Amino acid sequence: MKKPCVLLILDGWGKAAPGPGNAVSLAQTPNMDRLLAEHPRGELKCMGRDVGLPDGQMGNSEV
Repeated sequence: MKKPCVLLILDGWGKAAPGPGNAVSLAQTPNMDRLLAEHPRGELKCMGRDVGLPDGQMGNSEV
């Protein structure tokens, strides 16, 4: 039996160390916390040479 799959792209939601400049780590995110705890996931690199941009240049959801 095939299982459903969801591709979820969150523009502006990145992975970074917690701190005063990290709005995601400062926010209360119970739904995302539950999704991350209960379901498998992967991460994509979306900046610099990984997406065809110069080194260090940030990408976005369109890249």
